[in-house]
Parts: sequence; structure tokens; C-alpha cells
Amino acid sequence: MSPKTPRTRRSAQRLRNTALALAVGAALGLTAPAALAHGAPAKMVPMKKTLEDFGASLRWDAFSQVYTISRNSTLVRVKPGSRSALVNGQPLQLDVPVTMRSGQPFVSEQFINQVFQSGLDKTFVIERTPSPLNPLTAEEIQATVDVLKASGRYRPGYRFTEISLKTPPKEQVWNFAMTGQPVAAPRQASFVILDGKSVVEGTVDLGTRTVASWKAIEGAHGMVLVDDFASVQEAIEASPEFAGALAKRGITDVRKVVATPLTVGYFDGKDELRQEDRLLKVVSYLDVGDGSYWAHPIENLVAVVDLVQKKVVRVEDHGVVPIPMKPNSYDGRELAERPAPKPLEISEPEGKNYTISGNTLRWGHWNFHLRLDSRVGLVLSTVTYNDKGTKRKVMYEGSLGGMIVPYGDPDAGWYFKAYLDSGEYGMGTLTSPIERGTDAPANAVMLDAVLADYAGKPTKIPNAIAVFERYAGPEYKHQEMGKPNVSTERRELVVRWISTVGNYDYIFDWVFSENGTIGINAGATGIEAVKGVKTRTMQDATAAEDTRYGTLIDHNIVGTTHQHIYNFRLDLDVDGEANSLTEIDPVVAPNTRGGPRTSTMQTVERTVKTEKQAAQKFDPSTIRLLSNPSKLNRMGNPVSYQVIPYAGGTHPIAKGANFSKDEWIYNRLSFMDRQLWVTRYNAEEQFPEGKYPNRSSKDTGLGQFTQDDQSIVNVDNVVWLTTGTTHVARAEEWPIMPTEWVHVLLKPWNFFDSTPSLRRVPMGD
Repeated sequence: MSPKTPRTRRSAQRLRNTALALAVGAALGLTAPAALAHGAPAKMVPMKKTLEDFGASLRWDAFSQVYTISRNSTLVRVKPGSRSALVNGQPLQLDVPVTMRSGQPFVSEQFINQVFQSGLDKTFVIERTPSPLNPLTAEEIQATVDVLKASGRYRPGYRFTEISLKTPPKEQVWNFAMTGQPVAAPRQASFVILDGKSVVEGTVDLGTRTVASWKAIEGAHGMVLVDDFASVQEAIEASPEFAGALAKRGITDVRKVVATPLTVGYFDGKDELRQEDRLLKVVSYLDVGDGSYWAHPIENLVAVVDLVQKKVVRVEDHGVVPIPMKPNSYDGRELAERPAPKPLEISEPEGKNYTISGNTLRWGHWNFHLRLDSRVGLVLSTVTYNDKGTKRKVMYEGSLGGMIVPYGDPDAGWYFKAYLDSGEYGMGTLTSPIERGTDAPANAVMLDAVLADYAGKPTKIPNAIAVFERYAGPEYKHQEMGKPNVSTERRELVVRWISTVGNYDYIFDWVFSENGTIGINAGATGIEAVKGVKTRTMQDATAAEDTRYGTLIDHNIVGTTHQHIYNFRLDLDVDGEANSLTEIDPVVAPNTRGGPRTSTMQTVERTVKTEKQAAQKFDPSTIRLLSNPSKLNRMGNPVSYQVIPYAGGTHPIAKGANFSKDEWIYNRLSFMDRQLWVTRYNAEEQFPEGKYPNRSSKDTGLGQFTQDDQSIVNVDNVVWLTTGTTHVARAEEWPIMPTEWVHVLLKPWNFFDSTPSLRRVPMGD
């Protein structure tokens, strides 16, 4: 060990003296003098419990003798005995100092109000003019239901798959975002009602409190609702036929069986199901008390539940496969606990670099609106970049459009599994509250959301969205020989949302960089859906057949091969709405100018004319740009954004759906097989799989949107990017799967005149 410097020796002595003083004080029962507030003794309360009850965290730094308090966007530092504190780096005079009693800190009962209502936290600012895109409040959701009940149309038993904001016309919203002019359109709520197996959609005018539209949707099957989960469980527990099938497998207590409600798809009658019935298929698992029923599949047994009758109408039993019974908890409770890692602290002592006004967030040059939708989850709107004082349009709206998780096993309990998670279940409704310090870093600001449940009741989702800033490596660096180093850090702002759909948890990050880049990262974690098999090891005689459609990841457990395919709807408006899709191909061309070289590198550029031409597989060697031909940067190049559906990932990429072309799924969905789609803007075209995909027999999404093959040259366009992975299971993903990521990227391409992240402001050209 190296000898201590004078400074460290003094620090060590100071720590010993402080510790000794506290120990002596505690031993003698000494307390600090009574604190006074406004001339009267203050009522003192325990600091730790008071702050934790308030939702704040408290940490003591013995070296600096400072308490650090953090709650969402506020960070406070205070020394015992001091009359001042630092709130986000700004000094605040305290009426009463922190007082030590028997070695424990006490504060006045006014401490929280004084510190957290000091006005020194500038992260949240008052929204002076509400955005027309602000989601419905709890009061507006309740008003929508009240209007429907008062209209004479409402009947008992109605259930809601959606109550959400009906967004005003796009041009009015952009005008508000760019100039602050309020929209003229009335504030309205959209609703979708399930009446048994019938679907009704409409709108309510919240200003006049009237039903503005009401329309029955013929032939549609609505979403699966949360209360359907309970109906399915009750149905299998009440079914004698299902109980008989369980008895063959040695299960006598049906209450230990966990039902999973699964959509049935469409197979043109080959599955012997009537198209007009509202049905779910049930694959079950046995709860053995280890905390992970997913590890104990009841294989080859499927129940068909009619959701209108709320009973099992068919049991499909294809033979007994032994249930894997070994305890297999996904939280590792049966394992020895590892030593906890040393703390990793992220500190923002002077507060945040962003502000949130209502639902509008401003960070550096970026400005955008965010909200949570019950179907697609996080929606970002009116995204602009302030370029040297000029607010420039980048994207009107961006969100997950839809996704599908298709499995490749043809067996009875698997062939129908091709979940449209957002379109059939509603991924926003299934939002998973974000845990600080694990799901998001400690410096994250958490935002709550309010959605309507199936009964139309406003429901608060705490910590639905996390916002945080992070270091992301060097933004640029250059070391000229003999000269000072020139470099700067890259900062990123992340907006995170997580949805849990059954066994899988999906993490979606929107990542903004100061250089104008927007990344979309989709992460899959949670627990794989596994199949029970006879095989214990790959040396068993049964191994080849049991692993034909997957990987043996534990004794008697196969992780079935499947895909996670995401489609993102990106209404890009690159410096305005008149955009075109441009393609640039690097090519090898002959050298015609002499010299020793025989070839050159050049580029060939072309404009894609129509929607059908734009729908294509992604070739990473081709540069694809959404360009604005009428806007040029100072060199005369059209301003553009590059669109990249595959920007790296950790699982093998899904080049398309792994199905033959005669599968019925291709009649229902087109978005899986093309990574790039561009359609002319239509406010009604929101979902790549169509609005009502549950049990659909044909494509009412992108396949239909592109049928008229409209021109996409110099018009208002929407880009749809499909990305995803083919998930071939591995042992390292069991019993719980580390997050596997795929990445989409939107990158400025001649959008700026120079590097936009330079720390210095240009003085002139």
C-alpha cells in the first residue's frame, strides 16, 4: 500500500473524530439542542422514515459527512447541523437544520414541504397551453362513459377495448406545435365496445357531451380483455371433461392448473372452429409451488373456451407427456445468493438537462410530445429539432405499429401460436410499472399514465414511462500530434416503456442523440414458452424427434423455435410533409480517367415512385432515405433522414416470417415479410395488421393499404419499418432470459449543414 498523503491523513482523522463523537454522544444519551422554527420549538421527526414514506431515498456519505436525498427529478444534499441545503445544485436556506439524536438524523416536519416545494427543481414546468395530443384524463374517461350511458345506447354487459383520445387533424396539431395556435377541432374520445361477440366503435364529443358517431363493425372479433383471463381460468376449473384429461396425467386438483388464454388465429376451417364464435384456446401449466409454473407445461392438452358462454366447448387431448416436475424457479430462490455488487451511482447534482411541461419534453435541441396508448403503448409526436434557432420538423408521430410472435411447431398445442401482442391483447393495457434501479437507472424520472380498463374505469399505471439521460461514449475525438486533444462525450436521452404479455416482457427505448439521430431499441426478456418432452439429454434415443422444432434447454424441456417481429409506424415529416423515398446504391464502376486504378467507387441514386415499389426486403448495402426535395442544405443536397430497420442486434435477424407461402397467416398479414414499407399518409391507417386482427381471414393492414399503389413522390408519407429476430433457444436463456435487443435507426442525412453536436455555436459561414 502507498503511504497516505497529508490530505488523506487529515480526512481519515476527521472521520475517526466524527465517529468517536457520535459514539460518545450515543453512549451518554446526548442530543442536539432543540431546534427552533420561527421562534418556537420545531416538531422533529425521524429523517429516514419520513423520507421513505414520501417516496424518497436517503444515503449517507461518511467521507463528506453529507446526506443525499433523491426523489424522481430532485436531488438534495445536506449536512447535519447546517442551515442550508443544495437542491439540484442551488442553495436553499432551511428553517431548521438536520439534527442528530442518538446517532440518527431528525428533520422538522416541514422539511419535505420546504425542500421539495422550493421551486429549485426545474424539470417539471407548468403547461400553460395544453397540447391537443395530451391523453384523456381520468375525468375525461369517466365523462365518455357517462355520455354513453346517458345516450340511451349503452347496455349492461358492455365492455371496452378502447377509450382514448381521438387526435385532431394533423395539420392543426403541427400548427400548434410550431406556432402555439390552438386547434379548432373539438376534444373527442374514441371508443370500441364489445357487446358479447359484436364490436361497436364510435366517438364522444367531450365539449358538447354527445355521441358524435356510433358504428357496428361487421365480422370483427374484438381484443382479448383482462377479465377474459379470469373467465378462462373459471371455465377450465368447471369443466368435467378437462378434469378427466388432467386425471390421466395424475393431476387431481384443477386449482393448481394455470390457464393461458391464447388467440386461435384463422385456418379456413381446418381447425374445425366456427368463425362466428368468440373463442380462445387454453394451454395450461402446473403450479408446483416453485414460483414458475411456466417450467411445468401440461403438454398435448388444449381446451377451447367460448367467451360468450364462458365454458369449455372442446378438449383436445393428444396423449400424455410426462410433466417436467423439477423445481425451476426463475428468480433463483433455490440457489446460493451471490455477493451484492458494489453501488454504481449516477448523480445529477445540478438537476436534469431536460424539462417536462405536461406531456411535452424538451432536451437540448429536441422537443416532442409523449403519451401512452392502450394498444401500441408509448407514442411520440411532433418531434422537432431546433437547428441554430429554427425549429425543424422531423416526425409527426412514431410508435410501435404492431408485432407478431409466430411459433414453428405444428403440434396440437403449438400450431396456432402466432400472437399479435398489441392488436389482440393491447400492449399498452399490459404496461409493466418500471422499477427504479433495475428496470431503469436511478436517475430516471418516472411518469404515471391513466388508461381506461375493460369496464371504462380510469386506471392509473404508476411508473409507466421512464425518462433518463446517459453517457453513451465519445461523440467525437481527434488527437492531432503535438496539439491538445479535442473530444466530447455523447449524451443520449432515453424514453423507456415496458409491456408484459404473458411469459414475455418487452422493453422499448426511444433514444435521442444530440447529433440528430433517433434510435428505437426493442428488447425481449422474461420466460420462454417451453414444451414438455420425454428427452432428458441429447444422448437419449428420443432427442432427435423431441428437438425437431426447438432446443433442449433443460431436462424434459424444449425451447420451441419462434420469431419476434416488430413493426414501427413512423410518420416522418422531414423538414415538412412533402417527402420522397430515395435509394442510393454504392457501385463499382470502371476508371475512365487514367492512372493505375482500374475501378472506382461511385453511387447510383433513384427515387421510388409508388407504395408497392417501396415494400421491399432490406438490403443493408442500399442506403434508403426519406428526403424532402424542396428543402436543400447549404451545399444544395436535399435534406433527408436515413431509415435502417436493422441496426445491429443480439439474436439472429428475422429476414421474414419462417412460413411457406401457402400458410393462411400470409392471407392475414403482410408486414412480416417486408422490412420497409412507405404509404401515403392516411389518418385511418394506424396498424400494420389492421384495426381488428383477432381471427381475421384477410389482411386489412399494410397489404390493403398498398393495394391502390399510390404515388409516394413529394407527398406526405408514412414509413413502416419491420425488424425482429428468429429466436433459436439456448440454455443460457433458461430459466429466465437475459434481454435480447434489436435496433432501428433514423439518422440525419444532409439534414444539417455540419456536425450538429459541436459544442460551439457557428459565428457565420
